[in-house]
Amino acid sequence: MLVVFECKMAARKGYEMALRQCATMALRNGLGGRQQVAAASSLAKIGNRDVVGFGVNGAPNYYDRVDFPMPAIRFKENTPDIMALREKEKGDWNKLTVEEKKALYRASFCQTFAEMKAPTGEWKSVLGISLIASSIAIWIYLLMKVYVYDAIPDTLSPEKKEAQLKRMIDLRANPIHGVSSKWDYEKGDWK
Repeated sequence: MLVVFECKMAARKGYEMALRQCATMALRNGLGGRQQVAAASSLAKIGNRDVVGFGVNGAPNYYDRVDFPMPAIRFKENTPDIMALREKEKGDWNKLTVEEKKALYRASFCQTFAEMKAPTGEWKSVLGISLIASSIAIWIYLLMKVYVYDAIPDTLSPEKKEAQLKRMIDLRANPIHGVSSKWDYEKGDWK
């Protein structure tokens, strides 16, 4: 409770270092163990950006994601221009111009939803790589067929296959479900 009061007092006075310490204390009180050190040390990496939420996993980092559109920190660091616009946004939004509203949005977010969902053209490279891989596989098959594989054995010729079928029928091979079950031995023809 004392930490919250100290943070409010520091925010009123506008001390940047005190605010950073308050954010560090809040992270230490909210997280425990080893994660506490990682989260507190990552505050030094975000520069002069505002921590505005919990984020994806609690770490103060920025992601443009459609499935989680609330990053933990703002996209751009605070500059005097952006800070002036933030003071102006606390008032009536009708007094802000469209350019100022866009500047405020771009200070908080890198991309709009339309920009995130826009097609990237990645399908072209995927299709190209797939076609190249397919053509390489076809060339390998053709080269293997010419240089590696032997000629087809003569047992696969139509005459040899017919002789093999006649022998299976003569031996009555698989009389229940096989070839012999489909042969009529009385007529000497297929059923």
